[in-house]
Amino acid sequence: MVSPSQKPSVGINMAACGRHVGQYIQRSGWLVRFNLEQVLGRRSVCGTAALLQHAAEVNKESPESVVVPRKKTWSSEAVLEALASTVSRDPTAFPHQFQDDPFLSPRTFTEFKLFSLSQESGRSAAKYFVNNNPKFFTKDFAEPHIPCLMPETMSLSLEEVSEEALKERIHLRRVTAAVDMYDQLLQAGTAVSMATAHELLDLICLYCDRDPIQDGAPQTEDAEESGEELRRRKGRTRRASDLLKFTWRENNNAERIFNLLPERDVRCYSALIRGTVQHGAYAKAFSFYTDMLNNRLTADVHIFNALISAAPDVRDKFNERWELVAELLNQMSQQKVRPNLLTFNSVLKALRRCGFLAKTQALHTLNEMKAVGIPPSLASFDHLLAIFYKSVSSGQSNTDILQEVMSELAGSSFTCQDPHDVLFFSSAMRTCLDCKDLELGLKVQSLVEVGENWRLLGDSYQQSIYYGRFFNLLCMMEHIDVVLRWYRRIIPSLYYPNPQGLRDMLQALDINSRLDLLPVIWKDIKSLGHDNKSGLVEELLGLMAREEHTPEIQEAFAACALDVKGVLDVKPGLEWSSASLSHVTTLLLRANDTRHAWEMLQLFKSMNRVPSDRLLNNFLSVCHSDGGPQKAVELVQLAAAFCLPTTSSLATRTLAEFDLTDEHRAAVSDLQMAAEPSD
Repeated sequence: MVSPSQKPSVGINMAACGRHVGQYIQRSGWLVRFNLEQVLGRRSVCGTAALLQHAAEVNKESPESVVVPRKKTWSSEAVLEALASTVSRDPTAFPHQFQDDPFLSPRTFTEFKLFSLSQESGRSAAKYFVNNNPKFFTKDFAEPHIPCLMPETMSLSLEEVSEEALKERIHLRRVTAAVDMYDQLLQAGTAVSMATAHELLDLICLYCDRDPIQDGAPQTEDAEESGEELRRRKGRTRRASDLLKFTWRENNNAERIFNLLPERDVRCYSALIRGTVQHGAYAKAFSFYTDMLNNRLTADVHIFNALISAAPDVRDKFNERWELVAELLNQMSQQKVRPNLLTFNSVLKALRRCGFLAKTQALHTLNEMKAVGIPPSLASFDHLLAIFYKSVSSGQSNTDILQEVMSELAGSSFTCQDPHDVLFFSSAMRTCLDCKDLELGLKVQSLVEVGENWRLLGDSYQQSIYYGRFFNLLCMMEHIDVVLRWYRRIIPSLYYPNPQGLRDMLQALDINSRLDLLPVIWKDIKSLGHDNKSGLVEELLGLMAREEHTPEIQEAFAACALDVKGVLDVKPGLEWSSASLSHVTTLLLRANDTRHAWEMLQLFKSMNRVPSDRLLNNFLSVCHSDGGPQKAVELVQLAAAFCLPTTSSLATRTLAEFDLTDEHRAAVSDLQMAAEPSD
């Protein structure tokens, strides 16, 4: 037996053996590691030498040096543009200007206009208050400084009679004050520089010798319109911009100051000619141009652009109008004035009022634009479409012209170069709609989606017109599945359909036999605020009640009909028509909802509407299938109350098909005898 005193010695011996084994493994591992490093080192040296030799051979074969690209300068919005490119448009979202206040998200185009104008009105009122009370807005919290958030200088700071005070009034667009200061300078014998005189003439001619309406300020003076403007605008809706246009008055301050100038150069004549053309004094503009030529001055391109646009208004016949335009172009060539894009667009715009000469001369104008190296803008093609649309009667030729235009513009991104650029897409889509060319309409829409071309659709009104025509074309020519995809894609983020657009959608569902989607369209009609259009609602009910469907669809139609009933009961100004009452009752009967159908029959009586014979017979058939003799008797009594010719046949059916009590049978028999015609 081992004693306890021997156990530690055994442990010490075992520890000693373990220490010797560890030292041996450490020495052996060091030797192994040393040998591996030697071997790998020789290999790496060999490999490095081989790589260096290969690199030297490559350098000998390609002696060209590496070209370091130039540093690219990024714009301040580059990061935001990159982030924006990663996010596509949300078709379910409202326009961005309403996203700050979701409570005011518009549901209809009327609300869209109301909320947009309200925002703009509030913005103008705030700007007017800030600019007229700058002492309350002196602190600038923005870093970096944002000038447009700070008050603008609206009050006059220079009261002495000086040219600097005149410049201040010109800068603040104070037309009357600037004219008074100019007169005071002349009375004091102070000479005014030619540059200041140019700015003063530009200001007076731009605003037609009237003070402009300040932002947020009410309009105090009514605009005057010439007889020519009234005739030209007759037959179309007046716009807000029409109320802000003034007519040129004879011997106004612009003409007076022009005559007082000691020296009149081209810039002075340019201000007068452009101002008279802008404000409708076309004959006066040509008079100033003749006076300028007599003074041996050469006109600039802006003068010629204004005169070309005014040419159709000073000549009556088509050939005389074109001869005047051609004469102006010849004078440009003789005076060596290079035309610009607006020159050719003015020619094309004038050709729209030149009748039978327009078609040929428009093509010559486009060829001339290419010859001088000026690419047409969207306004150029808009004028071209208007010319050919009026010149030919067949839609195929219009489509051919637009096909050529779209082939040239395909895949291009545009910027606004002419105020009329925003009219091209709407005019092009109108041509596609008139010619019923769906393929071409899709090409126009594809061009709108390139880059930021959508900005050239114009304001909200022009955009609504464009998408309304596009959606109408889709409903007429495209398959219903594609129509529904576009429907969800553009409504309501881009387009608020009017009642006619929704009516086109109903017709598309009818043509493609997808009337099962009518309850969904009804929900959209409600959300878009068109549930108060009695004609649209009646057409919807007529499509649902026209023919029978499966029980599931009939249940959905019945629920939709009850929803329509609830809307018509609470909407002020809406009245039930006989057709609407009949459609709702028919839908409820097909879904075996006798209780609500009977309530609809009571509405006939309370609203003095007469139910049709077919409806009453259908109701009697439902009563027979449900086994309700009481409703059948009441139905006969209702027909007798209306003195309907079908009362006798209803009574006969009731007596033959229902198990009536003696009391009911006697009552129905009396009604039958009373309804029978007497000899």
